[in-house]
Amino acid sequence: MCSESRAVIRVDGVSKFFEMYAKPAHRLWQMIFRGKRCFYQPYWALRDISFTVGEGECVGIIGRNGAGKSTLLQIITGTLAPSGGTVHVEGRVAALLELGSGFNPEFTGRENVYLNASILGLTREEIDARYDVIVNFADIGDFIDQPVKSYSSGMVVRLAFAVVAHVDADVLIVDEALAVGDAYFTQKCMRFLRHFIAEHTVLFVSHDTAAVNSLCNRAILLENGHVKQIGSPKEVTETYLKDMYEDMQGASEHADSEFENEKSACDSGEDGRSFRQEDFRDMRANFINASNLRNDLQVFAFNEDSAAFGKGGATITDAFLLDDSCHPLAWIVGGEPVTLQVNVHANKDIVSPIVGFYVKNRHGQNIFGDNTFLTYRERPIIVRKGQNMRARFSFIMPILEAGDYSIAIAVAEGTQEEHVQHDWRHDALMIKSVSTSVQTGMVGIPMRDISLAVQK
Repeated sequence: MCSESRAVIRVDGVSKFFEMYAKPAHRLWQMIFRGKRCFYQPYWALRDISFTVGEGECVGIIGRNGAGKSTLLQIITGTLAPSGGTVHVEGRVAALLELGSGFNPEFTGRENVYLNASILGLTREEIDARYDVIVNFADIGDFIDQPVKSYSSGMVVRLAFAVVAHVDADVLIVDEALAVGDAYFTQKCMRFLRHFIAEHTVLFVSHDTAAVNSLCNRAILLENGHVKQIGSPKEVTETYLKDMYEDMQGASEHADSEFENEKSACDSGEDGRSFRQEDFRDMRANFINASNLRNDLQVFAFNEDSAAFGKGGATITDAFLLDDSCHPLAWIVGGEPVTLQVNVHANKDIVSPIVGFYVKNRHGQNIFGDNTFLTYRERPIIVRKGQNMRARFSFIMPILEAGDYSIAIAVAEGTQEEHVQHDWRHDALMIKSVSTSVQTGMVGIPMRDISLAVQK
């Protein structure tokens, strides 16, 4: 619930069902009997949905296809009436729902701009004053005077977003619209949304969990027409990810393991890979590391109780960061070489295991990561039940912004495209970046050389 700011959207006990008729004639019979008999089966798209959205909030709504997301948005925008419950929205609402909704395909882009902007509450004079800005934002060139039916899906989204972005809305609702746009326009929309969120309210529906984590303050997970979870975007998207895997491969069946590993051992052998020093360091490393700009990263111990899911065919028993002498580290420096080691115990025979990791920021956004699949694609490994395996990733730790980070670790079986998740652990390792030299961007990358020269 939203308690810290004025509620702009209030959804209270909203339900919606659709009448499902077995035969076309039953629809006619329903009209004739005027409700005295029921010739349909109700399909409940939404059941008792309640939440509030505050002023200046961006709330993400996620869920699998058929969860009720689009139905909920249509009720909030007023294009669909609820079967029960109430919705209250303050201020002007601009919505970008189904692709091209509200556009007349026979009209030109220019005509649709005037039509849609007037529907959203602008006068003719106001549309005239903003027309050039809208067209420049859409950036579809001479197609503005062509019928919309000749547009590509990306061009339709460009024009539709350009209109809703310039009608002085108090609430903006976006439903999967950015999924078909090109990268350039998507980034332009993201910049607009971040600016808009600073003063207004956004409901953002997307299957893109990274976008939800990046933009939203809170998130709502819908499942079969019910609210399953309301919380931080990170928590909700992790649940969504878990549900998707379990939907594909069945419920999680974590198996407890008594396997104990030796952290201090850095054993040799054919599979042992010592860290190879990179051929260069950041040219400024000596200066930075001798100053208060050194990127000190505190590393916390492996959290065996971290949130996890998977089929349980293998268990991640430990993970830690090593120096080039294979000693576990409790403190590392950004921009310096490091090795992530993951220990796994097989609870069943595993064919073609894949071990991978993501480093995430406090919003749950993936900063970087990798897995073992490509390295062993041509020579897959088989791990027998009861055996242990170890994965190592040696890399230069990027320079991180100050803040909290986590490492999610997973072990799967199969290929990059088709696999079974046996153990996925969110926040298996925690990292705290204490100080940093990062000035722009999410991470800093070591520079081989930086030069500045005056040209004659």
